[in-house]
Amino acid sequence: MGRLTMRRLAERLGTGSTTLYWHVKTKDDVLDLALDAIFHDVPVPRGGGDWCRDVTALLTGWRAALLAHPWSAALLSRPMLGPNVLARSEFLYATLRAAGITGPHLTAAAYGLSNYVIGSALMQATWQPGDDDAAQRAAQEHVQAGADRYPTLAAHGPFTGGDWDTTFTLGLTYLLDGILANAVG
Repeated sequence: MGRLTMRRLAERLGTGSTTLYWHVKTKDDVLDLALDAIFHDVPVPRGGGDWCRDVTALLTGWRAALLAHPWSAALLSRPMLGPNVLARSEFLYATLRAAGITGPHLTAAAYGLSNYVIGSALMQATWQPGDDDAAQRAAQEHVQAGADRYPTLAAHGPFTGGDWDTTFTLGLTYLLDGILANAVG
């Protein structure tokens, strides 16, 4: 996103940069609109069913949208107040609330789940297999050479390959199980 300028955007849209300022005040406004547009692609589950299934569907859709737009995960530190983001956030909070999660636990659960999706998408978008095989091989060799100090990482760590989708789903299941245990317990 560092290469985005209002002038370049105006050229790409076939207009003048002054015309853009009739619609947005700053480049940050453009980024906010772009982020909110991405969230439009995230289906909101019907709700009312199994809360874990509904949250999983929402977060899996969110992750897919972020991966379809790899630049987006790095921008999610911005306040997200667009209608698409807020509708999905409202669904997440309301679903967790209906599952019995209240007070500070509700915010912690929503943040934890949101941060998990963002972190997963950011990691996958920025570290794709094949992007830099030499660097990944060197990292794996480094960990393997220190296997006496890092035996679990050498055997099971992030350099051994793996299936991003399966790993995401398992991690999400662990988080939801923990949230459920604390909501009921």
